[in-house]
Amino acid sequence: MHQKLITALVGLALSGAALAASPQVELKTTMGDIVLELDHDKAPKSVDNFLAYVKSGYYKNTIFHRVIDGFMIQGGGYDEKLKGKPTNKPIPLEANNGLHNVKYSLAMARMGDPNSATSQWFINVEDNAGLDAPGPDGSGGYAVFGRVIKGQETVDKIKAVLVDDKGVFQNLPVIPVVVKSATILKTPIQPKQ
Repeated sequence: MHQKLITALVGLALSGAALAASPQVELKTTMGDIVLELDHDKAPKSVDNFLAYVKSGYYKNTIFHRVIDGFMIQGGGYDEKLKGKPTNKPIPLEANNGLHNVKYSLAMARMGDPNSATSQWFINVEDNAGLDAPGPDGSGGYAVFGRVIKGQETVDKIKAVLVDDKGVFQNLPVIPVVVKSATILKTPIQPKQ
């Protein structure tokens, strides 16, 4: 009798652990798919903010508008015509959360004000310790809130595209790299170790 009860409790605990797993978001881009795993425990405001944009369909048909090989690829704010999209209120900076701007990590983009992040994000394509809190300029760093767990080869393709400057945009891909959709995965995948 005790064995059946223990087995049932272990099963419930395991199913609860699966439910508490970090959310995963799939970005379908014109260069391939990328799966992001978000760290809600360490960056709850950044994750909730990003998921709100994902759920609203905000990222559909946005572009990677800043691509710097050896640094990062940035998206989440503009359409193919370089028109900015309206955003929600800025969120507080969560850069001092123990996560680091390492290769394939996902972080919030922001302006000079540390608490100015809205919809834009970037994927580090190299280790960028200089973006970690407190930041070399004392501005607080950039908040990492997830990582690429599938599609690293897509990130590598995007970082290598031909870029140019156009108006206020620097390092803009000559051929637009479009996020066709961003969706929360109902069935999480196992990250590659």
